[in-house]
Amino acid sequence: MLGIVDYQAGNHTSVARALRALDIPCVITNEPAKLQACVGLIFPGVGAAGQAMATLQSSGMAQTLKELVQSQVPLLGICLGAQILLEYSAENDTKLLGLVKGECRKFAQGLTQEDGSKRPIPHMGYNQLNFVADCPLFAKIAPEACYYFVHSYYMQPSKELIIATTNYGETFCSVYGRNGLWGLQFHPEKSGRPGLSILKNFYNYCQEISHAQ
Repeated sequence: MLGIVDYQAGNHTSVARALRALDIPCVITNEPAKLQACVGLIFPGVGAAGQAMATLQSSGMAQTLKELVQSQVPLLGICLGAQILLEYSAENDTKLLGLVKGECRKFAQGLTQEDGSKRPIPHMGYNQLNFVADCPLFAKIAPEACYYFVHSYYMQPSKELIIATTNYGETFCSVYGRNGLWGLQFHPEKSGRPGLSILKNFYNYCQEISHAQ
């Protein structure tokens, strides 16, 4: 079973709906014992970094997540959930969990489109990934596949952790991580078949790791 981390920050139900469409068992919970019993965790999020971190700290979930990652439970962060794993966000001048080296920056003002018009912020809609490293989450997925983004801040992890980048007037990291800990700036649960394949690949990875232990 996959555990969907509940910290009152948005799209838990859409992630659960996508997993159930794949016949992947899951539970939405903030109970440490239930999360520890799962083969892997998904840490989703929609909203602002400051409010999300305040909730994580006051509920004790910040410490729970740190302990789960330290105990090698696989974790997949999505959008705000991926950003919060980093050290700092310019959004609300927020100190984050610090599980991954790096920070979040806001898109620069005055970005332009190909025709010279102002590029709207947030970055919203489908866009592609440019891979700089291999990742098991993308096994058997066409490299030209597009994914759904909606964000005004982007991830800037340590260079060695960058798996893929995306361009939106400027190039930013859209996938980072290492085996067992990944962050996606886009929403796989809203990205059609390629996004569902990512969730399935994550579940398969979690099962393999669980069986190997």
